[in-house]
Amino acid sequence: MSAQVPPLSRRLDGLRSSAIRDLLKLTARADIISLAGGLPDAELMPRDRIAVAAEAALSDRSRLQYTESPGWGPLREVLAARESARLGRTVPVDEVFVTHGSQQALSLLAEVLLDPGALVIVEDPAYVGALQVFRSAGARILAVPLDSEGMRIDVLRELLASGERPAFVHTVSNFHNPGGVTMSPQRRRELAELADSHGFWVIEDDPYGELWFDRPSPDPVAAHSPNVIRLSSASKILAPTLRAGWMTAPVRVCRAVELLKQGADLCGSALTQQITADLLADTAWLGTHIDTVRTAYGERAHALVDAVRTRFGDRVTATDAAGGMFVWVDFTDGTDTQALLPQALDAGVAYVPGSAFAVSTDYSHSMRLCFTTSDAGTLREAVDRLAKAHGQV
Repeated sequence: MSAQVPPLSRRLDGLRSSAIRDLLKLTARADIISLAGGLPDAELMPRDRIAVAAEAALSDRSRLQYTESPGWGPLREVLAARESARLGRTVPVDEVFVTHGSQQALSLLAEVLLDPGALVIVEDPAYVGALQVFRSAGARILAVPLDSEGMRIDVLRELLASGERPAFVHTVSNFHNPGGVTMSPQRRRELAELADSHGFWVIEDDPYGELWFDRPSPDPVAAHSPNVIRLSSASKILAPTLRAGWMTAPVRVCRAVELLKQGADLCGSALTQQITADLLADTAWLGTHIDTVRTAYGERAHALVDAVRTRFGDRVTATDAAGGMFVWVDFTDGTDTQALLPQALDAGVAYVPGSAFAVSTDYSHSMRLCFTTSDAGTLREAVDRLAKAHGQV
């Protein structure tokens, strides 16, 4: 007699693997130039400085022990100082919570802030990792489109006027993933005012804010309202392997997240948090390091955008690369980017079709390109290959 197969949770119904992660499996070939990933450049990660910090941390056996659920105390102090400077107000240590990357913060916040069926408002196109979390939580998701100034606050205002009451609004305010745009200062203030007047949370997801090329990012949305929970990470400016993300939020939110984190993984790594604290506290070194990353990424971003606009002309529109890691491209000639992808892979170049980020718009004529892991010459070659593939469709 065959054994009966036990069921899995119904929360998995309707969930799907990230199209980006699936695509990365196809782009491991050495002959493919990948513009698909969302990875920082390993060659720019401060390996030697991390090694020094690791050696210093390992000199203290306490770094091998469990640490506090909200994060190692000295790291939280460093982060509180950094966030205070960013927000223009004093951020107490009790309002800083360290997580296993900022993705874990999103997951824990979904449990803290959402009941099944609660409304979450996201940007369209949307960050895939956020969509996975909110769908897993059983949220009802509505999308607000982006334009060159970020989230369309006028559309959000219309949704609120129609009676919609979100538990929270999620925004990638700086150098949007995947849209590449940055929310304007005026819209940041308007979003904060709506959060205050309607009593909803804003989750301001900001892993890219320090990777500006020409001018610093605007003041965070969190500078304008206590109803904003701000997320950030060391992954893009130091190294993803440190798994150091953080959340700045009111104490009652941090305490609720602490209860859930204790049930998830008890605490983070005191070792990697000590390394992260060492690097973030070394402000002179850190400033030089981030400037180096900005310069390299800025040159690559401009090379990619120039190549796309030169090779495709008025057949595309592409976002200006003012920071971050991504460029969003829309074909104006009806090109279906999902259909184009096999030819692109055959030509030796990969990208992510816009449909991977769709919520209420299919984005079948769009694509996301990442410029961080190739030099300018390689990026130009990638666009040449893409143009060749496009000519065969």
